[in-house]
Amino acid sequence: MTRHKDKVIPLINRKILVVGLIVIAIGAALIGISPQSKVGSLIDKITGNTQSAGNNIEFITILEGQQKTVSILKKDLLFNITITYDKNNNPKYVNVEKKPELSDFYKQVGFTTASENVVFVYPIFTQGAYGDHGFYDYYNKKCGLQCLTLPIPSKFVPMYGASMTATIVLSLLNYSQITDVQLDKNPDILKKYHKVIILHNEYVTKREFDAITSHPNVIYLFPNAMYAEVRTNYANNTFTLIRGHGYPIPSITNGFDWKFDNSNLEYDIKCENMTFTTIPNGKMLNCYPAYRSLFDKAFLEAIKES
Repeated sequence: MTRHKDKVIPLINRKILVVGLIVIAIGAALIGISPQSKVGSLIDKITGNTQSAGNNIEFITILEGQQKTVSILKKDLLFNITITYDKNNNPKYVNVEKKPELSDFYKQVGFTTASENVVFVYPIFTQGAYGDHGFYDYYNKKCGLQCLTLPIPSKFVPMYGASMTATIVLSLLNYSQITDVQLDKNPDILKKYHKVIILHNEYVTKREFDAITSHPNVIYLFPNAMYAEVRTNYANNTFTLIRGHGYPIPSITNGFDWKFDNSNLEYDIKCENMTFTTIPNGKMLNCYPAYRSLFDKAFLEAIKES
């Protein structure tokens, strides 16, 4: 596979992203997420649709115990996607690479080199929260308060709950990126960017929340962002749930009491009536675009033009 020479990826494992590789874990072990978590086991299966003679690719997720499927015509895919199976014929990982014939489109919706005025914030705390022995094991009463203080992840692990597909695609399109940690340590970093893109950053610190909500041009690309407050301890390299998501008392939903919380929209993953809603400091998408960036030209155009 071809290495993208001009890409700068400080956190995300270069073997995964620079060559455009998404490692899709089937089950909890490889990805490290509880099968009983809010979004289940991320992507339980990624298979070609045998009922349509291999013309479709299906993305199947388990949300709150319910199976939801997004079926995409292979001819509509904006990237080359190759599924590799293990010896038991289970999907093991997926290669995502640019199509040479779409080079002009990539220039239209992306950047030739790392973007200078636009940045997205990778939800590293959310990635950690969904991990094994994490917040969702606590919510599901599989462990006690010890599961509410977790190590800060040191590398990218692709998972549904942490916007894996959007992260891959925006990186391939040369969108600049920072992590929760960089933003928490230096909230003023957002001031250098004209536009800030927030993914499924469900768990953020108060410093992050204040920096994001005070920026004048934010694209909230996923519902359920900024839903719960965490606190960092960089001496121990940990983060701890402080408030939100039914903690410390069940009646608490959004940990910041944020009036623009739109978490009720996160279970619409088909996005058939996708639109942006304007709020005082930007725009919010009204559905969860789990795989939209793989096939929807208008979606990628809207991100660039917003």
